[in-house]
Amino acid sequence: MSGELRRNEGTDLELEKLEATVEAVLFAMGDAVGVDKLAAAIGHDTDTTRRLVHQMMDRYNSRTGGMEIIELDDSFQLCTRKEYYDALIRVAKQPKKYSLTDVQLEVLSVVAYRQPVTRQEIEKIRGVNSDHALNRLVEYGLVQEAGRMDAPGRPILFGTTEEFLRNFGVRSTEDLPSIQPEVAEEMKNEAEEEVQLKLNL
Repeated sequence: MSGELRRNEGTDLELEKLEATVEAVLFAMGDAVGVDKLAAAIGHDTDTTRRLVHQMMDRYNSRTGGMEIIELDDSFQLCTRKEYYDALIRVAKQPKKYSLTDVQLEVLSVVAYRQPVTRQEIEKIRGVNSDHALNRLVEYGLVQEAGRMDAPGRPILFGTTEEFLRNFGVRSTEDLPSIQPEVAEEMKNEAEEEVQLKLNL
C-alpha cells in the first residue's frame, strides 16, 4: 500500500487490520514506539505508517474516549487523556509527582533550547553552579546524557527526554516556543540574585 490512505470497500478490512496491529503494539509497549518499529510490525514503509497513525490520531480525537495517541519526535504512544487523571488515581497507586523549582526550570530551559549542552555551558549561561538542579532533572527523567563532546576531557553532553516532551505537551523540541529577549534577561537576573543570596548566607 502506498500513497494516501483512504477507506473504501476494497481496503477497509486491510486498514482496520493494520490499525488494530498498531493499536495492539502501542498498548502492549506502553512507552513511545518509533515509527520504524511500527512500520516493521505492519510490513509497510515509515511514510505510509506515519500517515496511518496520524489518521488514527484524528479519529481518536474526534470521539469522546479515555485514550489518545500522542506523537513524540518520531515516535507514537497510546496513553490516557489528561482529563481522566483524577479518576485514575482514585483506583490506582498515585504516580510520582514532582514540582520544579525556578532554578530547575531555568536549567531545563537551557538544556531544551541549547541541547546537546555540557554542564559547563549551562553554568556559563546562568552564571552560577547548576550541579544540584541538573542532577535533579536527570533524576526526574526530564534530562539525560546525550553522549560526550569531542573536546579535551570529553565532557558529558545533556539533552531532554521523551518524558520532557510528554510533560510539556510538545511533539519535539522544534515545537518549543521562541524565547523572548525579556524572558532571557529575567532568567539572567534571577541567576544573579541566586549568586548574591548564596554570598550572603
